[in-house]
Amino acid sequence: MDTDRIQLAEAFLFTEGGSLTIRKLSALLKVKESELPTLLDQLSVKLEDRGLTLIKTDTEVSLVVSPNASEVVRATYAHELERDIGEAGLEVLAVVLYRGPSTRAQIDYIRGVNTSSTIRNLLARGLLERAGNPDDGREYLYRPTVELLAHLGVRDMKELPEHEKLAGELALFEKTKDAGPENEYGSTN
Repeated sequence: MDTDRIQLAEAFLFTEGGSLTIRKLSALLKVKESELPTLLDQLSVKLEDRGLTLIKTDTEVSLVVSPNASEVVRATYAHELERDIGEAGLEVLAVVLYRGPSTRAQIDYIRGVNTSSTIRNLLARGLLERAGNPDDGREYLYRPTVELLAHLGVRDMKELPEHEKLAGELALFEKTKDAGPENEYGSTN
């Protein structure tokens, strides 16, 4: 039994907070894709009678709440989801709505704080969706869901109030911040 790799697989799946492709998990563990099913089977056995379980498809694997714990967890989070999304949630939604599909790093950069728990909350509520980033397979893009746009009463993000102006201001903010302090105070050399 390859205990170190099993622990690493569990850690990668936990930190991902969602599914990982077989290809990506194999790369992270530095094993051949053909070796991964055995490791995942061993992890499944290790997780028996615990609060988590493994779900596998031909292409993806995910660490999820076990069936035994899911009802209690769902009931607890149902109460949480009834609460207001708060200022942080509104700010993340505004960034994604006015900037367009964004990585977590881009959202964090604009807000100036870590947004992982806020994004997780918005994903759970069905306000954001996560998709692979075609420019970088190591990260995801977050975009508004159709349900969010419907709730806001718009058919597309360009119908949002002052969309063009605010999208331009966000782009300028990112461009100015990317230029660094030398842009504002002259050369740093």
